[in-house]
Amino acid sequence: QVQLQESGPGLVKPSQTLSLTCTVSGDSITTSGTFWSWIRQSPGKEPESLGYIHYTGNTFVMPSLRSRTSIGRDTSSNQFTLHLSSVTPNDTAVYYCAKGWGPRSIRGPGTQVTVSS
Repeated sequence: QVQLQESGPGLVKPSQTLSLTCTVSGDSITTSGTFWSWIRQSPGKEPESLGYIHYTGNTFVMPSLRSRTSIGRDTSSNQFTLHLSSVTPNDTAVYYCAKGWGPRSIRGPGTQVTVSS
């Protein structure tokens, strides 16, 4: 059974870059047909899908974040990453990585990221 674990700093200063890593076990991020995605949820708001990396290495990022977001991977470590630049307090949220894209995705436990000076 796949397990995912997010890691990264819990506190980021405004204008800096938020970098998170998702470590996957129980499956490979290069398994044919799989998508590996990032989601966040801010207090009082609905979950927001950020983007994904396909098993081929192709990526998709939601248009609203495309100018400051990149998603990558390290296949040797079976990890994928999220980089979000020029953060503001509005980027404060619990960030989740997931296998899949959409409501049936399997998520990790999430990691709280706070943007504050």
